[in-house]
Amino acid sequence: MGGVLSYPSNKLYEEVAFVAYHFHWTLEDIMSLDHWERQRWVKEIGKINQKQDY
Repeated sequence: MGGVLSYPSNKLYEEVAFVAYHFHWTLEDIMSLDHWERQRWVKEIGKINQKQDY
């Protein structure tokens, strides 16, 4: 019966802080994203950071 698995709160805080720091989005904006969408933004920001390190 497909219940919702819980997501570790420390991981959620890391994702929110990461996106907020880099894109200056509000907590409300970030929390309104679906889980997969928030993770996608984290991934994309990570790519930007890697390119800047070169």
